[in-house]
Amino acid sequence: MTSHNGVMASWPDDVGILAIEVYFPSTYVDQNKLEEYDGVSKGKYTIGLGQTGMGFCGDREDTNSLSLTVVHNILEKNSIDPKQIGRLEVGTESILDKSKSVKTVLMQLFEASGNSNIEGVDTINACFGSTQAFFNALDWMESSAWDGRLALVVCADIAVYAAGNARPSGGAGAVAMLVGPNAPLVIERGLRSVFMSHCYDFYKPNFESQYPVVDGKLSINCYLKAVEKCYHRYLMKSEKYNCKTKANGDSSHYVRSMNDIDYMVFHSPVCKLTQKSLARLIFLDFLRSDVIDLDKKYETLKEFRDVKIDELYEDEVKAKQIEKASVNFSLKEFQKKTKPSLTFATNVGNAYTASVYAGLGSLIASLSPNELAGCRIGMFCYGSGFASAFYSIKVCSESQDPKLIQICNNVSDMKSKLQSRQCLDPAEFEQTLEMREKNAHMNDYSPSGSVEHFWDGTYYLQHVDSKYRRSYARKTKQEAMNINGSKNTLITNGHS
Repeated sequence: MTSHNGVMASWPDDVGILAIEVYFPSTYVDQNKLEEYDGVSKGKYTIGLGQTGMGFCGDREDTNSLSLTVVHNILEKNSIDPKQIGRLEVGTESILDKSKSVKTVLMQLFEASGNSNIEGVDTINACFGSTQAFFNALDWMESSAWDGRLALVVCADIAVYAAGNARPSGGAGAVAMLVGPNAPLVIERGLRSVFMSHCYDFYKPNFESQYPVVDGKLSINCYLKAVEKCYHRYLMKSEKYNCKTKANGDSSHYVRSMNDIDYMVFHSPVCKLTQKSLARLIFLDFLRSDVIDLDKKYETLKEFRDVKIDELYEDEVKAKQIEKASVNFSLKEFQKKTKPSLTFATNVGNAYTASVYAGLGSLIASLSPNELAGCRIGMFCYGSGFASAFYSIKVCSESQDPKLIQICNNVSDMKSKLQSRQCLDPAEFEQTLEMREKNAHMNDYSPSGSVEHFWDGTYYLQHVDSKYRRSYARKTKQEAMNINGSKNTLITNGHS
């Protein structure tokens, strides 16, 4: 497929995800204990949010360190030569600098290989930044600019909220994905749908604060509206694609309803919202179904047959009735299709841009290659403001494909790592967030947090100098190391 100029002569085959790396902090707070500490009703966080634990970071970790950790780990675990990377995209909303991108910090991991020819910078729009970064990498690979190398997409965020009702919905984490042709997780070409609009549901207007301004009720309505719009457009694209390919008998990309999607991964600010979202999609299928299908399958929803979608926002009482009925109706589908993707969200919480891709990693970690092979995974991505997209992934059909086995191995330790984390009491959690708030914009500062509980391979902040330049080290059994194995080398925001 390569021309004499080194430019690809045609689209590469089966572009998608070759490898995935998921990182979360090694400390967390138990949501049951946090309920007691905050003096709220039992179940408000655990049942209301659908979460058992919330990961959080001390003053040793930031967006740069999270990103350094997942990039170094994915290269190391998959024996990737840094010279093979031609594009590096970062999606984050937890920026440390209003000008210098996280991507430029990550370039230090490629210095030893001599690879400075890497496209891409940071993409920012709340939680959607990671998905746009992912789309940028895919588009590059299917363009005349592609030179045959691989792309890396990085999503990293620390979700923290001011003291109050929203604080328990925080979390932290990072994901790195290796993107390339002949992948075990193939992005279905032509089936990407997008819905974007303008709304102040969640935003960060104060540059001196790490906390967002949130209108929770409005944000949920925006999210569900985006789910509806994206799904509708996705089905329309599927129908259009099917019409184009019908002549040659290829209907493998034709999606008529949620029945044609085996697993569904949602951006998950809280777990309960994913259950409501799947129920909404299935309710939309019900409204689109024919009479015969209605009689056989949707008996418990029949009273809502004539509902118009706008009524779900204009009539709050009816909206609650429909939500309850559709959630109950779709419970089995939720248990099968979406719950396996919630391991990260349940135990770590929200990680903004990393949330939906940590959900994908959770799904892979929860299933065997045999269960994944040949299935279709729906992906819904949302970022406040707001931007959203729906697309799908087709898993390779052979369960013994070495690439599929490898990508499963990438996340096989997720559950054991979750169990090995250090559980801190709520008072220490609060003290940690107070310390982060106090020191968030400090210079000439050395963090005081311990790195003893950090996993091997974790990068951590060592110092912020008088010019706000940050230096990092990597925890390993042989002391801090950089990508070429040299001991005691510090990775910095400006230089080594």
